[in-house]
Amino acid sequence: MIKGIFPVDKFRNIRTPFYYYDIELLKKTLDTVKMESGKYGYHVHYAVKANANPYLLSLIASYGFGADCVSGGEVQAALEAGFSADKIVFAGVGKADWEIDLGLDNHIFCFNVESAVELDVINELAAEKGKVASVALRVNPEVDAHTHAKITTGMKENKFGINLSLLNGVLDKFEVLKNVKLIGIHFHIGSQITDMTPFQDLAIRLNEILDQLEKRGIAVANVNFGGGLGIDYYHPNHLSIPAFDTYFAAFDRLLKLRPGQQVHFEPGRSIVGQCGSLISKVLYVKEGETKKFAVMDAGFTELIRPAMYDAYHRMENITSEEEPERYDVVGPICESSDVFGKEIELNRARRGDLVAFRSAGAYGEVMASQYNCRQLPKAYFSDSL
Repeated sequence: MIKGIFPVDKFRNIRTPFYYYDIELLKKTLDTVKMESGKYGYHVHYAVKANANPYLLSLIASYGFGADCVSGGEVQAALEAGFSADKIVFAGVGKADWEIDLGLDNHIFCFNVESAVELDVINELAAEKGKVASVALRVNPEVDAHTHAKITTGMKENKFGINLSLLNGVLDKFEVLKNVKLIGIHFHIGSQITDMTPFQDLAIRLNEILDQLEKRGIAVANVNFGGGLGIDYYHPNHLSIPAFDTYFAAFDRLLKLRPGQQVHFEPGRSIVGQCGSLISKVLYVKEGETKKFAVMDAGFTELIRPAMYDAYHRMENITSEEEPERYDVVGPICESSDVFGKEIELNRARRGDLVAFRSAGAYGEVMASQYNCRQLPKAYFSDSL
């Protein structure tokens, strides 16, 4: 058990499961992002899909960052949290008309366009309003992120983005579409990337694409590398802030920018992932013939990543100092996939013990569901508990 990280005495009076956010750690992370990106004049847009808790959004907005949104609901949430509209970028392969209209009406910075047909629709809707929409083309650079198949996005014939082989045809459309303006090129090659090599490959690919655009007489004011920087799920106590220095430096070292070009990033998980934990109570310790089960009151309705991605989250029994034992840690949901981990070492568990599922600040609360008619958990913050 790691003492001092969690106010366990206060936790005992809170109904479980719930999300707990270490605001001091989030602020330290934001300070680091601001300092490291500021060395190169890079623009940062927080990826709202990682965690859209209103309090966290407002705090991130207060640092002057922009927002990366993938739905109209996220655009609205970003605006309500205080993000400046001229720093909001709107991506997503399936933007509905009302969502595009919302972006147009609020004069957001840019639509990240993912197909030729989407470009036609944005042009049509902008024309109806007498406006010109600023757009960036999301290009699949065919850079392998070497991450989980379900979170890889930058390869050919992925549902996201425009294949490199089709880029010239989409660029041709700007000659006839008068209500869209090309201001940038956008990429996103995947998530939870901890090896800098794919990012280095991406920077080199961008240089090649800029050369191709230049041959066509096309200059773009902005290049956007998306997000994807991973966090250390195995060592959240010792590696709580990702290597933003190495990350941004990798691009600065390799990029061959044109005069005046601005560089954008869209980190999400790397900002909020480590500051959040899911706190759950042991309902039962079930004895099997060959193993023990720690049955929790949280399930994949509160943290779906293990069931969806076979993802690992460090688990800590924060109310026991007894010797460790091994458990299959499972939830109460009526599905066999509701398993957090097998043969997990925890301090000896008893009914009523509290277990922290670490690194749950990203894709935890924001993906919670009410399956089995369960109530959505509440969120609590270290600076107001």
